Amino acid sequence: MRAIHGQMSDNQPIRRSLPEKQKQLRDLKETLAAMKSHTSPALRESVRKRIAQLEAEITAAPVLKPARKPAAAPRAGADARRPARPVRPR
Repeated sequence: MRAIHGQMSDNQPIRRSLPEKQKQLRDLKETLAAMKSHTSPALRESVRKRIAQLEAEITAAPVLKPARKPAAAPRAGADARRPARPVRPR
């Protein structure tokens, strides 16, 4: 049976956000550190390669956090003379 276009079973890379990539990088580094001495060199090399790819992607990614805006100064004119709350008559 064939997959429908756009279905998850298509052979497409999984898109990850920056925090997901950072988490995956931490997990891979922990995995590499926890590998036993008898682990195959091919497996070690593939994990190192993926770590290098993730580090390159993270450093090349633009900063996704929006820049903070400075506090707005009160405007001159009618707004500056208006009280903060409406005044109730007694």
